Amino acid sequence: MTPRVLNFGAGPSALPESVLRRAGEGLLDFQDTGIGIAEISHRSKEFKTYLQGVESDIKKLLKVPDSHAILFTQGGGSAQFSAVVLNMLARHHELYPALEPGQRVMDYIITGSWSDKAAKEARRLGGGTVNVVVDSRKFSAQGKFDNIPGHKNDTYKFSRSPVLIYYCANETVDGVEFAREEGNETSFPFHLLPEHAPLVGDYSSSFMSHPIPRLQDHAIIYAGVQKNLGPAGLTVLIVRKDCIVDVDKAARNGAIPVPLCTAYRTLAEHQSLYNTPPVLSIYITGLVLRKMVQDFGEDALEKYAALSANKSAKVYDALKRGEQIGIFKSKVRDDSGSQMNVVFDVVGEGKLDQFITGAEALNMKGLRGHRSVGGVRVSLYNAVTEDQVQTLVDYMTKFSEGKSVP
Repeated sequence: MTPRVLNFGAGPSALPESVLRRAGEGLLDFQDTGIGIAEISHRSKEFKTYLQGVESDIKKLLKVPDSHAILFTQGGGSAQFSAVVLNMLARHHELYPALEPGQRVMDYIITGSWSDKAAKEARRLGGGTVNVVVDSRKFSAQGKFDNIPGHKNDTYKFSRSPVLIYYCANETVDGVEFAREEGNETSFPFHLLPEHAPLVGDYSSSFMSHPIPRLQDHAIIYAGVQKNLGPAGLTVLIVRKDCIVDVDKAARNGAIPVPLCTAYRTLAEHQSLYNTPPVLSIYITGLVLRKMVQDFGEDALEKYAALSANKSAKVYDALKRGEQIGIFKSKVRDDSGSQMNVVFDVVGEGKLDQFITGAEALNMKGLRGHRSVGGVRVSLYNAVTEDQVQTLVDYMTKFSEGKSVP
């Protein structure tokens, strides 16, 4: 068998090898049923029980309160750009049926490529207006997504009573992230939110790598699992129950009709089984969750948060040493760097290709930056081990010092 690579790709990302081996067994025989997980009916009692276990583990690990429902769907974060708008507009129509579209305002905090796309989708769908609370490009000398704006000087301009307030916790392409410690100048500005703010958090690329700050204060949290938790295909939603509304009634009152499979009420009423869910992705996600609980208990996310901080600190230290030598250049402001996706340039004609080629010769893959920004992107998801990170750091150090590399 070909040796497994050190996978630093941005997603679909590395998964624990023990989970992959267990999943291989499940493809042939799911829980002693004599039928593989890719073949079994999603309405079988065995799969329904398994799905309930996945939900239970997410609830335990994230400390999800009873005020919120956990739902499973498909389409990734990009589908939620639409679903969030449609469901929250329906809710707003239920609360304020007499308002005109121009009086329904959706607030977007734009800090990178994904939040920018989310805001553009809200504008495209209509039904309300989009207020850009802040755009981090205005705080960049190069006009780029290279920072998380601070809290001072009235930077964040929230609407008084918005339909929703959207933010992306970690921008996978641009390598910026809201600081995870509340009170930090680049943490999410919870203290500036209007009262009863319907907060929507896109946690796709940091989901299950750390506890979610003030989870109970969110209307919706969503995440594709293909970074820290499983293979592509499954999206996890954590929706406050008052945001699960009768979208058909809202449409009769003038809201944009919501397709059945994107309506949160459809998912909730059918226990996420209105149509066939991504069975295999759910299965592997469940195996990862079980491993997290078995390895570290119900407080596993505290452990993963510490590991995440340690891994990223090692890479940023190597990056800073390379910057001092003049071979590396960070793409983001020092106080805004992501713990999940470290992005930087390699300085000099042909040096980037040389760096990537050398890394691949040492069996490290997935390091080339997103096509829209170039450079290097090091993704440090949960399944990337500290030993693998050290291998990369050693390579970065040798490369920056001009020592012989493959």
